[in-house]
Amino acid sequence: MNSLSKVKEEITIEELLAKTKNYIESEEQIQIIGKAYEFAKEKHKGQVRKTGEDYIEHPLHVAFILVSIYADYETICAGLLHDVLCETDCTEEEIEKQFGEDITRLVIGVTKLSKIHFSTENDYLIDYYKKIVVGMSQDVRVIIVKLADCLHNMRTLWALPEERQKVKAHEALDILVPIAHHLGIHKIKSELEDLALRYLKPDVFYDIAEKLNKTKLERDKTVYDMQEEVSSLLTEHHIAHEIKGRAKSIYSIFNKLDKGRKFSDIYDLLALRILVKTEQECYLALGLIHSKFRPLPNRFKDYIAMPKPNMYQSLHTTVFGIDGYLFEIQLRTYEMDEIAENGIASHWSYKENGSSKSAANLQTTTEQKLQFFKSIMDLSHEKMSNEEFVSGIQEEVLNNSIYCFTPKGDVIELPRGATPLDFAYKIHSKIGETTVGAIVNNGIVPLDYELQDGDIVKINTNKNATPSKEWIHMVKSPTIRNKIKGFFTKNDKEIYQEQGKYMIEHQLRKRKIAFADFFTEENSKKICANLKLDTIDDVYLSVGNGKLTPNGVINIIDKQEEEPVPKTNKPITEVKDTDIIVNGIDKVKVNLANCCHPVYGDEIIGYITKGNGITIHRINCHNVEMLEDRTLEVSWNQNQNKHYLTNLLIYGKNEENHMLDIIQTISGMSIAVEGIKVLNKERTITYELSCYVSNLEQLEKIILSLNKNHYIEKVEREIQ
Repeated sequence: MNSLSKVKEEITIEELLAKTKNYIESEEQIQIIGKAYEFAKEKHKGQVRKTGEDYIEHPLHVAFILVSIYADYETICAGLLHDVLCETDCTEEEIEKQFGEDITRLVIGVTKLSKIHFSTENDYLIDYYKKIVVGMSQDVRVIIVKLADCLHNMRTLWALPEERQKVKAHEALDILVPIAHHLGIHKIKSELEDLALRYLKPDVFYDIAEKLNKTKLERDKTVYDMQEEVSSLLTEHHIAHEIKGRAKSIYSIFNKLDKGRKFSDIYDLLALRILVKTEQECYLALGLIHSKFRPLPNRFKDYIAMPKPNMYQSLHTTVFGIDGYLFEIQLRTYEMDEIAENGIASHWSYKENGSSKSAANLQTTTEQKLQFFKSIMDLSHEKMSNEEFVSGIQEEVLNNSIYCFTPKGDVIELPRGATPLDFAYKIHSKIGETTVGAIVNNGIVPLDYELQDGDIVKINTNKNATPSKEWIHMVKSPTIRNKIKGFFTKNDKEIYQEQGKYMIEHQLRKRKIAFADFFTEENSKKICANLKLDTIDDVYLSVGNGKLTPNGVINIIDKQEEEPVPKTNKPITEVKDTDIIVNGIDKVKVNLANCCHPVYGDEIIGYITKGNGITIHRINCHNVEMLEDRTLEVSWNQNQNKHYLTNLLIYGKNEENHMLDIIQTISGMSIAVEGIKVLNKERTITYELSCYVSNLEQLEKIILSLNKNHYIEKVEREIQ
């Protein structure tokens, strides 16, 4: 946090080189860094930044940031030279002549990124620019230099007008912070977040800083006492260690406050980080700490056995410590700590010091990091539901990948567990759709064969072949599964139309109305206009795929009162144990939360109440965020057949009252309405509708049907 308050900090080239010698042993490389500084200093001679400093101060500070995360000498040189191509008359040929091809390539890469004028006007543009940053950086070190450049610019942001400060702060927070996070460079990520918050929400930033300062003495005393207790415990059991008090960043505190948490409830303000020599000692120390200090349930995370995608490894636990204060404790080795703070850049320090990690292994690691980030962005542009996207991240990106080869030797990256169908679609969708067989390592295999790392795969195709619906269950990649589903959605259109037409015809026969007499030209136009559809075939399609009901269409012309739903169908709020499965617990009282009204099919979570069993909330209920310490996993019983109360908020486009129309729309779908009322009536009108549904799918059909009405702006589920 010190860097936030420093307006100007003097750094010399001598200090930079001295710090570099802590991990770069080659004198030749140290000399090249010094040479890069002198070259940049000469090129920037006479130039002054808006801070009033000589221009060379900026690249010098950028290099110093790179040294602090243990970047290699080529990256440091690129940091010193990163502005010479765009701010001086220097040419690429000059740099290559003085410093070689690799450093020149890095400088060119950073220069290209610097010429991009980022925009953060909407989420699409943010994702677009993230993709550009990663796509243009074939060498991950280009991004690392760009991050260091951004950090120093943010430290001197005070020199710009207020409007530009906010623009630059948005760029850093929305585009570069996520990249720093995925590369595991916590040191840069955390400072960028705090600096961005300082300029975007200065009142909030300084309010949090003031509260931290007011409680600092008390917190420091408590942390010191806890540190002494833990240290004595580990020393007693002969575990060599180092303990650090860990400060929580202002931005992370802001995030929790922004979600409704109180400052006094952010218990991980009190935190310790314990460093030991070996992985085994991490677990031994954890056991000792838990034997003396009672752990908080559901707060233990093992990122050593299951590292985060950005290579972060650590054990996390929260315990009741000194005087009953809650402490978040992290345990990790010294090497894990270095990677956690400095991310992928720190791997070059192993190479410089002659570690057993080879340059080839390091390059593979960096390529995998870039591929990971590219994969996430590719998934985000697929047309997937939120659940499918999360599943895609887990299955396709976070799992260990395998690498298979085409007969020509091209490498295809696939999620572990992938089949020849995944391989075929990854090459091209057309090849996937016309696949008829596969040969792996010169042997014929079935299409559901699980590929192994290093397999050579040949796909046999037939131009007249088409996918099978069974393939949906045979592929591993959610992206490809989505493509196969899309193929059938397109091809099933005619089937749905025929099915919808039959369903309407069937209902007309029940009413003793001839199909031809009903679908006159006049009636057809009236139906299409009412439903806002172009043709009568679109009406059939909507009925066939379940978006409309046959009676709903017929009632537009031949209105008929629906039989009321028997009152015996009305459910009770309390749920029997046959409807909700509580993991690891038999026969327990379970209630549905009245704040979010979960229905069958919702993602749900249980909260242990005092004396009233378990309350079931929707996973996105804002009240759950306050209850995380007493939650447990629950799931719906597949064999349920109840109806569930749910509340909808319906926003009208004007102040006219369409309550009767809304009730008619719902009744036409054979839905039991509990009640409807007007919440407010000013320029527009808002209704609260309570009704009973059997599952989430039925609820979504109701929302879709209501949204088709011209007088409705939007419909959403209510969470109180």
